[in-house]
This record gives sequence, structure tokens and C-alpha cells, in this order.
Amino acid sequence: MKIAIVHYWLVTMRGGEKVVEELCRMYPEADIFTLVCDPDKISPLLKSRKITTSLLQKIPGAKRHYTKMLPLMPMALEELDLQDYDLIISSESGPAKGVITRPGSVHVCYCHSPMRYIWDHYHIYRREAGLLARGVMTLTAPALRTWDVTTAARVDAFAANSSHVADRIRRFYRRDATVIHPPVAVDDFQPAPSVGDFYLCAGQLVPYKRADLAVRAFSAMNKRLVVIGEGSQMKDLKQIAGPTIEFLGYQPFDVLRDHLARCKALIFPGEEDFGILPVEAMASGRPVIAYDAGGARETVSNEDVGLRFAEQTEASLIDAVQRFEAMADRFDPVRIRRHSQEYSASLFRERMGRFVDEQLARRAG
Repeated sequence: MKIAIVHYWLVTMRGGEKVVEELCRMYPEADIFTLVCDPDKISPLLKSRKITTSLLQKIPGAKRHYTKMLPLMPMALEELDLQDYDLIISSESGPAKGVITRPGSVHVCYCHSPMRYIWDHYHIYRREAGLLARGVMTLTAPALRTWDVTTAARVDAFAANSSHVADRIRRFYRRDATVIHPPVAVDDFQPAPSVGDFYLCAGQLVPYKRADLAVRAFSAMNKRLVVIGEGSQMKDLKQIAGPTIEFLGYQPFDVLRDHLARCKALIFPGEEDFGILPVEAMASGRPVIAYDAGGARETVSNEDVGLRFAEQTEASLIDAVQRFEAMADRFDPVRIRRHSQEYSASLFRERMGRFVDEQLARRAG
């Protein structure tokens, strides 16, 4: 059986690429197809595989400006030749599921999210775009939505990384999806012997992550907040920050891991499809204070591991922090870390393997 793994682009090593790594471990003989690849930015495991790129790879600057090529992506994906492959696993957050497969093959899609920038986050992305980009989005988004819905019919079965994403697949594609949580490298994290006197907010500093909410709330409370990450909001965040807010910018993994293990709690104010960072914090034995939406409803599932706040407002977050401090002594690092094991890479491989085998058996039957 010939197997192909299709991923939207390989230009970094984030959650989607970690899923591709686990798929490669499950299927060592699989070939990889992608729109654009930067070999200097991917792991040795991925680099060791046969990687076929699309015609977009030949465009100068494609490795840096791939997101600006969204209108060309449907054509580029459909030009990828997968006729020799019996099993196709697409890893979808961009338009990866749109590949054309031959009759008789099995195509399963692991969906991190339907494309946010043409669906529920369209107006957020458009508002932040420049004048030219806004015009292009206005002209091309309707056709891209039509193509995106149409290509959902090319998939035999969907897996979603959370119930939140499964709901969005049902809303936009009118398809059911099996929930299989993504792999988190929980064994890379350990609790620290002692906890510091600070809260932590980490990740990309872009509008929908809502780091501004954490900065305003902790400035108002005069409590120490460490912010790790970089992005378009950095300048604005520094302007609204009080003296108790510390910006560290981009930090290597060891520094992030150390802060996750020593923080009082991770502050997670945005709405994510799944959200790997809260699980990493819990693998470090630390509780999470998260906005009550998206994947956090599944990962921060009870008050043994953290708290959720109902509204994306300073008052709601401040109330959650005050409730947390009133009960801080009851959080057990061992119990919190045990909860994180539900999202291990080994469990992902087991569940994903069973899901794929079921689809193959159904086709064979």
C-alpha cells in the first residue's frame, strides 16, 4: 500500500507539523506532499522523507510570503499527482484536503481547523490587513469558500483535533468528524521544585490571542505577569503595560519550559481550536486560567487543573485570578500532570491508527 501525507506548508515546526511527525512515525514508508517547504525550518525526521512541493515553491520568496499566495493554492494543490497512492492522509488547517485522488483510494483528513481566514476569523484577518490585502481578500474569499466546501466532498472521513473543530466542520462542511486530540510532547515537561511569584502569558502576540486582555488585567491588579512571544501587537502591548508586566520577547524552548514549570498559573485569554500550550503547562504541573471557549473547554476540563472565565473582559479575567488565588493551595502538581497524559503522542498514534484502519476496512468491505 502506497501512502501519502499532505500538509498545507512546511515552513516551521508548530502543532500541525508535530502531527505530521507522528504520522511519519506511524507510516515510515509514507511520502510527503506540501505547497511550500523550507528544509532549514523543519525537523530532521521530516527532512529525511521524500517531500514533493507544488509549483508555488518555484516562485521567488515563496518560503516567506506563502500566505499571500492563498488564491493560487487550490490550483497548486490540484496539480499534485497522487494517482499512485492508496491511502492519503491530509493534515488540514490550510487547504490541504483539496488534493485530487484516484477512485478506489482512501482519503482521511486530520483537521486542525477549517481555514480561519475565510470563515469565522475572516473579518478579524481582514481588519488587520493592509489596503491591498483587504481588496484581494474581498475579491477572492467567496470563490475560496465555495472551493473549500466543494473539496470537503473529496474526503472519505474527517478527524478533528477537538470537539470545537468538529462543530466547525459540521457547520461549514456539513460533515461529521471523529475527535482525536493532537499529540503533545508531555514528557518534555516536568514540574519544578518551587514556584515563582509570577503568572505567565505566552505565544504569538497577535490580536486574536488576546494578550492585551492579560496585560490590561494584570496591570490593573498590580500583579506580576511575564509575557513570552513576539508579534504584531508587541509595540501596542508595551504602551498599555504597567510596571508589573515583563516582556521577554521570543525565547528558546528551555526558557519557555522553565517559565511554564515555575509560574503560578498560565493565563490563556484567547480562543483556540485546541491549544497545545495549556497542556504543556499542565504537563509542567501548573494550573491554567483560560477563556471559556474553544479547545480550553476540553483541556481545562475541571477545577483540579485550572479555571475558566466566561467573558473576554478585564473584569471576568480579574475575577478568575481572584478565585484562583483563594483556592491556590488545592492545586496538586502531580494530579495536574497526570491529566496532561491524556494528550500524549502515544495515545494520538493509537487513536489515529485505529481511525485510519476503520476507514481502510470500510473501503475494503
